[in-house]
Amino acid sequence: MVEATGHVGVFLLMLAENVFPPIPSELVMPLAGFVAARGDLSLVGVVLAGTAGSLLGTTLWYWLGRRLGAAGLKRFATRHGRWLTLTPDEIDQACGWFNRHCGAAVLFGRLAPTVRTLISVPAGFVGMPLPRFLAYSAIGSAGWTAALAGAGYLLEDGYTAVSAYVNPVSNAVFGGIALWYVYRVATFRRRTARPTR
Repeated sequence: MVEATGHVGVFLLMLAENVFPPIPSELVMPLAGFVAARGDLSLVGVVLAGTAGSLLGTTLWYWLGRRLGAAGLKRFATRHGRWLTLTPDEIDQACGWFNRHCGAAVLFGRLAPTVRTLISVPAGFVGMPLPRFLAYSAIGSAGWTAALAGAGYLLEDGYTAVSAYVNPVSNAVFGGIALWYVYRVATFRRRTARPTR
């Protein structure tokens, strides 16, 4: 697809990667960098297309969070708190933390595998201003896509080595999140039974 459609293909694949995370940017961007190294695409164009696709995809998740809102999330937590692993009070605490650190959370979250997509949802439901969200997301996304495309550009036909190094990190982050979720579900009743001070 990258070879057939060029920068448009890079844009669409990175859009899909953010909407449907199993599509790995760790393969898309290094491959695009390799195609740029062959002279078939512009490296700057590849980075810009990847960043734009990534930014559009993450904005969709932001609007989903904005649509739900903190109040909607708290109503959901009241009925299904165990599976969300959060109580309404914990949502208030999380929103307070995110409001204090939302810029840094979005910026660095966009640089972390798996977290890259998820960070957009809390930004939406705490009502982070869209221009600010887009600015931090654009900086983080540009850094991520430039690093991956640059690695593919330098490694040329060895571009698959990038995913060999990044994928274990991505899998470890995903595994850590999954284990943390299971722990939170398993201990939910114990945590909600604690007396409040």
